[in-house]
Amino acid sequence: MIGSRPKDKTLFSMPAATRGAPSATVVAWAALAISIGALVMSGTGIAGAIAHRKSRVGAVVRLGPNGLIPAKLLPPVERAQDANKVGGKTAGALAPTCPPMTADLGTWCLMINPYSLTAGQAGDNDYFWATQACVKMGGYLPTAAQLIGAAKEVMLESTINDNPATATIETDPTMGLQDQREMSATLVTIAAGSDAAGSEGVSVGSTGNPMEDQPNPTPEPADPEPQTLQYVTVYSNHTKGGFAGSEPVSQPENFRCAFGKVPGAKDYGGGW
Repeated sequence: MIGSRPKDKTLFSMPAATRGAPSATVVAWAALAISIGALVMSGTGIAGAIAHRKSRVGAVVRLGPNGLIPAKLLPPVERAQDANKVGGKTAGALAPTCPPMTADLGTWCLMINPYSLTAGQAGDNDYFWATQACVKMGGYLPTAAQLIGAAKEVMLESTINDNPATATIETDPTMGLQDQREMSATLVTIAAGSDAAGSEGVSVGSTGNPMEDQPNPTPEPADPEPQTLQYVTVYSNHTKGGFAGSEPVSQPENFRCAFGKVPGAKDYGGGW
C-alpha cells in the first residue's frame, strides 16, 4: 500500500557485499589499539606471562593484591649458578692479597727482603733507578714513615749491633761488617731556594713570546740530579725505626718496594 512501511520495519537496505562490514575508521582504530596493547605487553613482560600461562588470545592479566603480576604467570627462570663464585673464582681468590715474598701490613704490602740486584745492576740503584724498578714490579718506593711503621713487622737493615732476629745486618766478616740503611721515597733539600730541588735549565733555541715583547732567554744548563736534593734513609734501630740521614738522589742505596693489595696477587709472578 502506498505510504505504508514494510512489515520488517527496514528503512533501507545495503548491498550484500558491504552488509555487516565495519567502516575504514573503525578498522584503523582497532589496529591502533592492538598495536599499542602489543607494545605495552612486550615492554612489561605481560606477553611472555600470557604465553607461559597458555591463556587464550586476548585474555586479561590481572595484577595481584600487591600490585605485581602473579608468579604463576611469569616465565620460568633458569637455575641460578653457584652464588659463591664470580667468573669461576671463589671469594677467597678475589679477595685483595699481597704478592709473594712480601709482608702483609693490613692495607698494603712490603718486600720481606731488600731488592736483589744482579751483578750488572750493582751501582745503578740510585733514587731514579729504584723508583722505576718498583713501578716496573707494580709497586712503589715506600716513604720513610711507611718503613719506620713497618720496623716491627719487617726486618729492616740496621747497624751491626742490632738483633739479627729482627733486623737485617752484616754478619760475615769476609764481606766487611758495616752498618746498613735503606732508601725511602721521602725527599728533603739541604739548601734554600727552588734550585735546591733541581732545574730543567733553559734549552738552547728557546725564545721569548713576541706577542708580549719578551726577550729571548739566556740558555742555562739543566740540573736534574742536584746534590742538594736528597732522600731520607731509615734503619731498624731495634724495631723502633730510626732516621739514618739523607743522601743525594744520585747516590746508590739499598731499597725495597711496597705494593697495594690486589685480587689474585698470590698468582703474580713477574719480577720476583
